[in-house]
Amino acid sequence: MGTVVIAAGGTGGHLFPAQALADELARRKHRVVLMTDDRGHNYAQTFPQAEVVTVPSATFADRGRVGKALAVARLARGALSAFFALGRIRPAVVVGFGGYPALPTMFAAARRGLPSVVHEQNAILGRVNRWLAPAVTRIASSFGKMKHLDPLLQPRVEMTGNPVRPAILASVRPYVPPGADGPFNLLVFGGSQGARVFSTLVPEAIGKLPDHLRKRMQIVQQCRAEDLEGARARYERIGVRPTLAPFISDMGERLAAAHLVISRAGASTVTELEIVGRPALLIPYPYAMDDHQTANAGEIETSGAGWMLPEAGLTAEMLAAKITELANAPAMLSDAAAKAAGLGRPQAAAALADLVETVGGLKPAS
Repeated sequence: MGTVVIAAGGTGGHLFPAQALADELARRKHRVVLMTDDRGHNYAQTFPQAEVVTVPSATFADRGRVGKALAVARLARGALSAFFALGRIRPAVVVGFGGYPALPTMFAAARRGLPSVVHEQNAILGRVNRWLAPAVTRIASSFGKMKHLDPLLQPRVEMTGNPVRPAILASVRPYVPPGADGPFNLLVFGGSQGARVFSTLVPEAIGKLPDHLRKRMQIVQQCRAEDLEGARARYERIGVRPTLAPFISDMGERLAAAHLVISRAGASTVTELEIVGRPALLIPYPYAMDDHQTANAGEIETSGAGWMLPEAGLTAEMLAAKITELANAPAMLSDAAAKAAGLGRPQAAAALADLVETVGGLKPAS
């Protein structure tokens, strides 16, 4: 039994795998401390097994010269705060999940000479993890290959996969393709914050489906709260009544029920599609840092587990044509579902916890 600090914050893409690791470490009777930023603190209720310490952080994205200077100052303040917090906590190992919210804590861990692990969820080593990689003990990866990794650091890499929430693991069941005349279950979501473009593009595409197919569509879609009524109105104009929500709390069950998913290609989204084994049309967020979503979607498409549709130039007609093609090819959907499931690593949380214990010199409690 020992103390493990987890540094994560910002979006669900960083926090969901951190949550899965925290659950596994708590199951092994380790003390878990989450060091996160103000946004991550809002997710504290999903870490009931962890103590929570808030550390100031900031990002350089979309900032002018003055904004960048203020961000540096806030990150420095966060690093100092984390340095003293780590001195009080005395962890055996510190684990970072990338992104600017983790940077102050991981920097402070390096200054204290603590054993450390960074986990990379994407097929591209993120900017913060790239900066931290030379200073950490080990690098856990979700994909077989990572772009932007210094070849000299390759011996530090261990492939663990990307941990997913227990609710996702509990929802795994075999894929059943749609019948010729039965309902066609379509799940649409854009990550933890939704995707504004989907609120316009998808209803327009559904409106262009052949009548018999449109009548079969059973749609569950995540929308931003401010886009929800506009999306609902677009669907009403074409005679479709979807289930719309700003957040899908039962994502595991919704994934399991889906015949086809339309989504972004963030790391957690891709991992959950693989774990549950569902075919997807992936529309990468074009402004993601280092375009990592395109790399993630490319891995899925290359493996035959889904199809990538770049947002640039994508029209409702093109999306409707692809949905129609797949709805008329249940064998193609089943094949993609099987290949997605073949990529899944349901033991990722356990594998990452094993690595953390090894780096920290910890043993599971008997």
